[in-house]
Amino acid sequence: MSGKVISELMSERLWQRLGTEQDAYYMVDALGTPFAGGGLSAGLRDMARLGQLMLDEGQHDGAQLFPAEVVRTIRAGSDKQAFEKAGYQTLSRGSYRAMWWMLHNANGAFAARGVLGQTLYIIPTAEMVIARFASPPSVRNADNDPTSLPAYQALADHLLEKAKR
Repeated sequence: MSGKVISELMSERLWQRLGTEQDAYYMVDALGTPFAGGGLSAGLRDMARLGQLMLDEGQHDGAQLFPAEVVRTIRAGSDKQAFEKAGYQTLSRGSYRAMWWMLHNANGAFAARGVLGQTLYIIPTAEMVIARFASPPSVRNADNDPTSLPAYQALADHLLEKAKR
């Protein structure tokens, strides 16, 4: 234990080292303590940097900011059968682990997702990171997934096809 709150650790170990452009903020509880269960607010380009760090398995600018095994463990996902019981229609073959959603598709896609379509979507086979901020009519990812997930996949397919040429 470091004795530091999550926002201090994130700033020291990741945010400053990534060369971010803006400060990030965490939601706080009733006592003013930042918590890591959600509520990270950051600029879009800085979120993309975080996504790239995940794609690069914790490596940035020649330094290993966290162990690659962390990302590999996250990408392995969790119990798909238990996840299926939750009834996520748009993520029917998915799983969830350490606040990341795994799609378990051929591209190895995984995502951090917030309300209103806020997403970090990572497709390793296409070496692609999508950082998306949105404000659609519905706050539910399930309402937005039927358009956003195929769009992300179409971008990956395009990049993969282009790489073959």
